[in-house]
Parts: sequence; structure tokens; C-alpha cells
Amino acid sequence: MSDSLEKNLQEFNETFITLKSEIQKAIVGYDDLLTEVLIAIFARGHVLLEGVPGLGKTFLVKTLGRVLGLEPGRIQCTPDLMPADILGTQIVNESESGRRVLIFEKGPVFANLVLVDEINRATPKTQAALLEVMQEHAVTSGGERHVLPTPFFVMATQNPMEMEGTYPLPEAQLDRFIFKLKVPFPTQESLVEISRRTTGFAEADLAEVLQGEDLLRLQEALTHVPVAEHVLHYAAQIVLATHPDDPSAPERIRRFVSYGASPRAMQSLVRGARVRAALAGRTTVSIDDIRSIALATLRHRVILNFEGEAESVNMDGLLREMIDKIPTPAQVAA
Repeated sequence: MSDSLEKNLQEFNETFITLKSEIQKAIVGYDDLLTEVLIAIFARGHVLLEGVPGLGKTFLVKTLGRVLGLEPGRIQCTPDLMPADILGTQIVNESESGRRVLIFEKGPVFANLVLVDEINRATPKTQAALLEVMQEHAVTSGGERHVLPTPFFVMATQNPMEMEGTYPLPEAQLDRFIFKLKVPFPTQESLVEISRRTTGFAEADLAEVLQGEDLLRLQEALTHVPVAEHVLHYAAQIVLATHPDDPSAPERIRRFVSYGASPRAMQSLVRGARVRAALAGRTTVSIDDIRSIALATLRHRVILNFEGEAESVNMDGLLREMIDKIPTPAQVAA
């Protein structure tokens, strides 16, 4: 490993610890959740946060924007929200010469960290408008392409699908999120601490730890963390095992799953595992790094069939069982 990479990884570790510590001045608990959210950001991925209302999902995203030094954008999704409300639209304006001209008025997606609040309360038409934004980091309007600022992240929150007034996200859009993270309900100790911190008028004084250029530089450095061939093959094996027609798929996957994870899941596994390895102080990705982020990477990319839905199969339990049945390279060698 080159000295420059080693130096960058050391800087990354120090920055990560400082970031998390600063966020925890405002956010109570959620230690694992904060780690996974920051891993996604350093892996250049969008994040989908799922949880019932009132768990602090929106506040978490706002806090992230403050400590990361990113320009925030916010979209509150409702059933009457239209694509132009989030992307922007062409408006008629008058030039200095008195002629009427079309000018593109930018929407709230033109920011570094865009909070899409309650994304599954928007209609499918509006949800689809985010596809180009999330994949291409650009908006096309009136035949012109408008590039979004860098770095760019979408942090979306959604309520559980069984709640009233929600629209399930299309599979193509779910696939654009590197992780789907479930926000747990706070423990008794956390609830007490939340009441101590938030029932007054004073807000936590948060410092800006990073700026956009520094974040981009560290993201670039993390892409050079090496991944051994046997680790890549293991990651590919996990993705293939989610497909019911693959010979390696366990019996319960073949029984309950309709569609498995896409090649984008493989990319997400490797990108996230690189950050996880660097966070653990390792200079190369291990099998444990792949396994540790597999659930967050796959839970929104595997689609249950009718039988799976009818029996209310728990996706996390199904995937854990599948991952445990896939032999590691060490087990194969033995």
C-alpha cells in the first residue's frame, strides 16, 4: 500500500470519529445507524431511512448537513406534489431588451444533501422524477441538461408500507439507494436522554467538521482500498444466491423470492465494504466487511413472491439465513 493511501486512510478514520462524535451531540443513541449512514456517504451512495413518524429521521439528516458542511435541500412529499416542484421548471421572464425568454428556475434538488421526507407519500409519477437525479446527478428540462452540485446525496425517509396514504417505491428507484436502513425505536434510557436535551429552547452547538472538497478527496482515496479476488467472488456469490433460479439459492429463497438483487447490489457491496474495512483500520477488504453490510445492501433489492407476501416472510431473517448458508472461502478450503 502506498504511503499516500495509508495517510488518507488515517485521516479518514480520524475524520469519521470526529464526525460521529459531533453528530451525537444532537442525536441520542442510534450508534450503529449513524455508522451505517456515514459509511454510505463516504461510499458515495444515497440512503433510504425507514421508520415510523417521530423517530428523528428528518432531524438526523439536517444534523448531517450541518456537520458535513453541505448545502441542504428539503422536499416534503405529499400526494399532490408534482415533478416540477422538486426538479424545477421553465418560466417566462423578460430580458433586458424587453423580449420574453424562457428561464429554468431550479428546484430544491439543486443542493448537496437533499432530504426527501416521507418519499412514499408522493405519487409514483413524482417518485420517478427522482430517478435521473439520483443516477445521473442532473436534471433535463426543456431539452437542456442541468448538472447538480457535487458532492450530491439523497437522504430519503419513508414510513412503513402498511401505513395509510403511502405508495410503495418502484423497484428501479429502490435500486438507486446504496443502503436501506431501519430506524429502531429508542430504548428507555435514550427516551429519557432525548427529553433532557430537547425539552428546552437551546439547540446543540455543532461544528462543521468537513467541507465538500475534503469529502470528495476522502471518497476518492477510499476507492483505492484493494479487494482480493476471493472476496469479490464471495460478494458475487451472495448476490447470486438471492436469485431463486440460481443453483446456489437456498430452499427458502427459491420458495419465497420472486426477483433477486441486481448487479448494482454487487457494486454497493464492494463500495460499502471498502469504507467498512478502512473504518476498522484494515488496508484490504475482508469477508467480514462484506457480511457486515450485506443486509443493508440487499433488504430493499430482493422482491418477495406472492407466497412470501402472503406468509409475511421477514426479509431480514430470510437474508440472514441465506448469508449464513453461503460458505466462506476459508470454509471451502477446509
